[in-house]
Amino acid sequence: MEALCIGLALLGLMYFAYRGWSIILIAPFFAGLAALASMFDILPVYSELYMTRLAEYVKTYYPVFLFGAVFAKLMEKGGLASAIAGKIVDVLGEKRAILAVLMGCGALTYGGLSVFVVAFVMYPFGAVVFKKADIPKRLLPAALWVGIFSFAMVSLPGTPQIQNIIPSSYFQTSTWAAPGIGLFASILFLLIGWGWIGRRAKQLQAQGEGYGEHGSDGRKKRNPKINIPWYWAMVPLLMVIVINVVLSNPFGWEWGFHWNEDSLAAFGPLKLSLLASQVGKVSAIWSISVALILSSIAAAIIGRKRLKVTDGFLPTVNYAALSSGSAALNVASGYAFGCVITAMPGFAPVTEWLVGIAASFGPLLSAVITTNIMCGITGSASGGLTIALSALGDQWAAMAIAAGIPLEVLHRIVAVASVGIDPVPHCGALVTLLAICGLTHNESYFDIAVIMGLKFLVPFLCILFYMLTGIC
Repeated sequence: MEALCIGLALLGLMYFAYRGWSIILIAPFFAGLAALASMFDILPVYSELYMTRLAEYVKTYYPVFLFGAVFAKLMEKGGLASAIAGKIVDVLGEKRAILAVLMGCGALTYGGLSVFVVAFVMYPFGAVVFKKADIPKRLLPAALWVGIFSFAMVSLPGTPQIQNIIPSSYFQTSTWAAPGIGLFASILFLLIGWGWIGRRAKQLQAQGEGYGEHGSDGRKKRNPKINIPWYWAMVPLLMVIVINVVLSNPFGWEWGFHWNEDSLAAFGPLKLSLLASQVGKVSAIWSISVALILSSIAAAIIGRKRLKVTDGFLPTVNYAALSSGSAALNVASGYAFGCVITAMPGFAPVTEWLVGIAASFGPLLSAVITTNIMCGITGSASGGLTIALSALGDQWAAMAIAAGIPLEVLHRIVAVASVGIDPVPHCGALVTLLAICGLTHNESYFDIAVIMGLKFLVPFLCILFYMLTGIC
């Protein structure tokens, strides 16, 4: 009965999320359903387990959502994101339309923009360049997905996206962990996306299928009156990267910046229940928060003229702050739901099986399999990643240290694994992306599913790469 309730809760959450219900609303209901046949009462599960885990997630990661949303909105409304995307598309041209979309999305994502903002910004450019090259539009969502939700989000060293920050709070690593493995994974992701979409484009064009009739594709939304030079638009993106490197000091330079290890001691007498045990668990978030704040100021200054003729500075940042709350609660709700599932006695056999994999084949393989399972269940890379680390992160870390595997390697492997099978049909990001493109699952999901299957292999190849070369 416990296993049945857990299964019904998972299926119910997937179904209602796919039907458009807010996960903020439905997650606690299905968490209660999961607890029905267990030894836990429903209301204590909600108030003490579900809400506590939700609060932990918000406390730890909300600064990234808040400052990231403000930075992304200023880049968007100030015209900086459009300038960068337009330059990349112009340089690569229609002959390399697919690569142009991949690189444009990757540059903006790696620069710290919200993944959804990147989708909105890059869609019009992608649509135009695909149309000029007469590439079927139904391949555009796959190109956008690879460019936004793969190499630039989890594997490029230093990427400021939340999926690369989450492991740092568990392993006391930085966002620059295991750069060699990260670059190897990035190349694989890029080759998979570029290779498959390019092959499919040639195949469909040979069958007589072109771009198709899809209206104006959003080009009328562009404001051509005030143009930002692309080299000025790049400044805030570069600031995010440079400031993050300086403050996180990923290579442990003695002469580099170091956060005060005693800075949390003053809060001890206050007995704060969610106080981090060590500075190392929060320093990566401090570093990226400062980087995003300073870069947002630069973006506001560079894009000030464009901001004046669009929404204005204050409405822009206010809207971003409000939307960040919704985004954070969405992910935190999925995380809290997953924590309830993994805490139920009926989930114990699954946990034992995953621990058994770690004992037999090592923590890296267990991390890949567990993370993929959780991300597939939740339809969220960040939510599934956090659940996996909460459930088994400490055991993986202990096993990795015992086996002589650097925690930086574990950080990068688990981050890469989070984008293996995350674009399941009920994935909220996928539904949003298809809506932006004006396409349906029936039109575009086949190619996304194929790429999903190929992406699933990347973390396994990264483990093999590390074992053969020792490079991390």
